[in-house]
Amino acid sequence: MAEIILDGVRKSYGKVEVIKGVDWKINDGEFVVIVGPSGCGKSTLLRMIAGLEAITQGEISIGDTVVNELEPSERNIAMVFQNYALYPHMSVYQNMAYGLKIKKIPKDEIDKRVQRAAEILELEEYLDRPPRQLSGGQRQRVAMGRAIVRQPAVFLFDEPLSNLDAKLRVQMRLEIKKLQEDLGITSVYVTHDQVEAMTLGHRLAVLNGGVVEQLGTPIEVYEKPATVFVAGFIGSPSMNLLDAELDDKGGAVTLAGGAKISLPEPLGAQGGRSVTFGVRPEHLKDIGGDANSLRLSLNVRVIEQLGADTLVHGTLGENGTELVARLEGIRAMAPGDVLDLNMAAKSIHLFDSKTGRRLG
Repeated sequence: MAEIILDGVRKSYGKVEVIKGVDWKINDGEFVVIVGPSGCGKSTLLRMIAGLEAITQGEISIGDTVVNELEPSERNIAMVFQNYALYPHMSVYQNMAYGLKIKKIPKDEIDKRVQRAAEILELEEYLDRPPRQLSGGQRQRVAMGRAIVRQPAVFLFDEPLSNLDAKLRVQMRLEIKKLQEDLGITSVYVTHDQVEAMTLGHRLAVLNGGVVEQLGTPIEVYEKPATVFVAGFIGSPSMNLLDAELDDKGGAVTLAGGAKISLPEPLGAQGGRSVTFGVRPEHLKDIGGDANSLRLSLNVRVIEQLGADTLVHGTLGENGTELVARLEGIRAMAPGDVLDLNMAAKSIHLFDSKTGRRLG
């Protein structure tokens, strides 16, 4: 096992810089998830750690070794891809053993490692089968088994579940989490999936345009997003983000459309500016609330009944500012209804309109 250190890592293709200076330390045994939209550079960053992409500037260390000039095979890493990359003419056993055979590991040691990996991944009964006779989830387990037998210092996962259906993704997500916890191997996992990001990692690195916008635990990123981008990206449905004006004393905001909302003291420190007002759909309530709750009226436009929850889409005021609320249970309402909502003061987020950075 080993820690990973990225120091001023940059990547350019010609004049286009796609990774714009990444500095972070991934602790020994830690599971870090890199999350972000398509094209943000997350797979490029992973491939630089793996040695599949040369870095333009900076330094990458795995354990005590700077690996900038090392080939992938010399970095003591194992990578799991989204497309499995199994040899179709080989059995499951042969696929898992092949890398060890190339390295001339003794036959009895190969057998010991393959049998142990098969036991961990519940593949014992499939060892003699070719990949074509396996389901997508089983093939991905074989790919993980091929990584496990190498006994690497680092696991790298590049969107390994994206080719699976929804039910299999849930199953494999749990298996990957349990596997990493059992083996304790330093792991870096790339995804664009919200649920994978929130449930798998000890920490999240939220990437946007080649820049790490925030690095923190999933709960830290959810509860205190550092930027407007992070606030809008993490969460499903995403956070409601509304243009607003903060008064001179910093004690209230006026939303587009005229609604005025008083602020708790911690958010009222910097007044007299344009801000972005944020509140998550799940933090809007249609009944109850404490005496200090803050109220809005939503003109209902679209209702999505999800069974356990109901998503209510609508607008605030005459200007048509859009808002979505996530309410518990099944709700009887129709387009054209007016829904009175409230929120706790602690659920409000404010961001500077110019910088996009969090206030308070």
